[in-house]
Amino acid sequence: MAYRQLRKSLEDSKNEPGAADFYYGEMEMRRHDRTGTTRAERGLLHGYWLLSGYGLRASRAVGWLVAAMLITILLLMGFGVPKDSPKQEATGTVPPGGGKVTFKIDKSDPQNPTGDRLTGERFEKALNVTLNSVVFRSSGQDLTTTGTYIEMASRVSEPVLLGLAVLAIRNRVKR
Repeated sequence: MAYRQLRKSLEDSKNEPGAADFYYGEMEMRRHDRTGTTRAERGLLHGYWLLSGYGLRASRAVGWLVAAMLITILLLMGFGVPKDSPKQEATGTVPPGGGKVTFKIDKSDPQNPTGDRLTGERFEKALNVTLNSVVFRSSGQDLTTTGTYIEMASRVSEPVLLGLAVLAIRNRVKR
């Protein structure tokens, strides 16, 4: 409670750097309080502290974002990018009398490669998918089933980390 009151008084006097220090202290007290804070809230605060230093440590948030992107790229190169792009194929016979013919074209499911997974071409595809997932865009890349789940996980986690980094940078610039 004392940290909150000190922070408020510094904010009212337009001392943003001092207020940020007391905000950090206030959050630390809440994170370590075993009686007044529930276990779930302490867990959330611990995650917030770990990922971005309560929105005050931009380098920590950017570091986690870069690490998440590198992990996503490696996972996609290993399990998500198929060995080759599925091609559409149509086969059939035309009736001798020249009737109406309809072709239904299905693509085969993407398959994982059996050989070298860490190639430049696979890196480029994985990087494209990862960068698109940071800003909630679909890459349009055909992925294996595992790759689809990797992309979905990165489309949730990486924008959150980007948001924490932007929040931390905003708090630094605001001072």
